[in-house]
Amino acid sequence: MNTHPKILVVGSFVMDTITSTEVFPAAGQTVLGYHYTTAPGGKGANQAMEAALLGAEVTMVGKVGTDAFGDRMIESLKSAGVDVSHVFRTDDGTSSGIGNVMITTQDGKALNNRIIVIPGANHKLTVDEVAFLENTIEDYDMVMLQFEIPMEVNCAVAEYAYRKKVPVMLNPAPIAQIPEDLMKNITYLSPNETEAAELLDCFVRNENEPVGEQAVEEIKKAMKRKGLKKLLLTLGDAGAMMIEDEKALLIPGVQGIVAVDPTAAGDSFVGAFCTAKVAGLTDAEAISFSNMIAARTVSLMGAQPSLSSLDQAIAFHQQAGRDTAILEKVKEILK
Repeated sequence: MNTHPKILVVGSFVMDTITSTEVFPAAGQTVLGYHYTTAPGGKGANQAMEAALLGAEVTMVGKVGTDAFGDRMIESLKSAGVDVSHVFRTDDGTSSGIGNVMITTQDGKALNNRIIVIPGANHKLTVDEVAFLENTIEDYDMVMLQFEIPMEVNCAVAEYAYRKKVPVMLNPAPIAQIPEDLMKNITYLSPNETEAAELLDCFVRNENEPVGEQAVEEIKKAMKRKGLKKLLLTLGDAGAMMIEDEKALLIPGVQGIVAVDPTAAGDSFVGAFCTAKVAGLTDAEAISFSNMIAARTVSLMGAQPSLSSLDQAIAFHQQAGRDTAILEKVKEILK
């Protein structure tokens, strides 16, 4: 068991501009909002920061513009202890990635969010720029990938990892079809239920209902057709499910959480899961741990400002009277 997980994240940087309103505007309509802020984000950067805050040694590879947003996003990761020495800057005037986030709320609780991502510099990351990883990727215990960077970069990095027997976590968002040569090289696929239904072309569940036995069987069949080894299916406040071979493990979510902003919940979950698995936890323990980390994330506004250290997560859940044994266990392992 490695008590100091080394994680490589190849992914995106996105500066989020976040607007809260009570109702999304219809076409041609103007509505009033009541809160606006900016916060560093991007799926790759969020996942890297969460893993680092929890105690992993994290290296981030990505690309930002030569602009103030790029400076701020790099500094945000550095402040969390992430190695940003392999973050590239554009030299052609392409700006850093931007995410326009709209959130509807009612009585202070987030109902829905809509996100438009302008990739900017993220789509300028090239295979040549990540080629150095072919000779260094074996130094890591886990590789984390997402879909806010060019697909050919993901394919190349996953191939490097597969050759060196380094497990790969792919978070398939924003949704895109997964090339066969990428699917065969990943260890974990972690979609939400909407993404899973589209990627696997099968029914997952109706809203506010559990994932039924028939749906699980259809998902297993789809996984076999796609050559997918392990599916880590996130289900919002219902928790998450790991499906592998003939096994399906459901771990319920944390109850009693007032969701303020769900923007980075999936990223904090994935970052926490990878950290926990490399630290030696079982699937059930890792999912329980990740549910608790993501629960704090949705209770706060913004992407990276809502990510948790272990001490912050423990204090948050203890204040609500919840059992924090799994958080304490990880803290002991990673101290």
